[in-house]
Amino acid sequence: MRHAEFSTSSISATLPTAPTRPAEALGGGAGFGKAFAAVQGEVAEFIQNGGGASAPELTPEGSLWRNRSAASVLAAPETDEGSTNEDQQAFLDSIAPWAKEAADRLGVAPELVQAHAALESGWGQRPIRSGDGASSHNLFGIKAGGKWDGAVAESATTEYVGGAAVKTKERFRSYPDGASAFRDYAKMLLDNPRYKGAIGAGNDAHAFAQGLAKGGYATDPAYAAKLARLAGKLQGNG
Repeated sequence: MRHAEFSTSSISATLPTAPTRPAEALGGGAGFGKAFAAVQGEVAEFIQNGGGASAPELTPEGSLWRNRSAASVLAAPETDEGSTNEDQQAFLDSIAPWAKEAADRLGVAPELVQAHAALESGWGQRPIRSGDGASSHNLFGIKAGGKWDGAVAESATTEYVGGAAVKTKERFRSYPDGASAFRDYAKMLLDNPRYKGAIGAGNDAHAFAQGLAKGGYATDPAYAAKLARLAGKLQGNG
């Protein structure tokens, strides 16, 4: 979730792992496991197609699971659990100059960049570290793809594949300092046309978050909602 996914695959929604009384909901019996998997796939396909006219019609069971999935996304906890207001403000103050510089280049409010850094790094409490424990200064979870020729830090992360959270290890970009990290973040967004929806969003937290999510920044299906909510909080709207 918290690290960027630079692939062109569709983003699937997370499905609940176990509904209330699942056997009754899907007919029960020995074939429950097969039916359960079928409904998961049906809902995932529906969401991947945008839920519009081109999406397959959902069965009653599929509609039930889609509604439960939406409810679980809306009920997602805030990302600042475990941090005090003082901790949060100290983090925001520490990155403020770099966030403003990046925001000016991107045409967005500094609070949106600060919120993105806070979401990806857990308010700076979950930094990506290199093998020797040193900080990579990578507050945005940017992965080290084939074109990256700088330093690299390998770290555990969570990705969503087919609606399921999967723990994996990935290679991330590592920077000499925070300023370099924010400058590379702005450059990466500006250079990649997939994120054009986020560029020039101004104070619109929802447009910025949706632009990143639609570009495939993360595989977490609730990513845009989480980022927009956090950004709104920093802007005094939440």
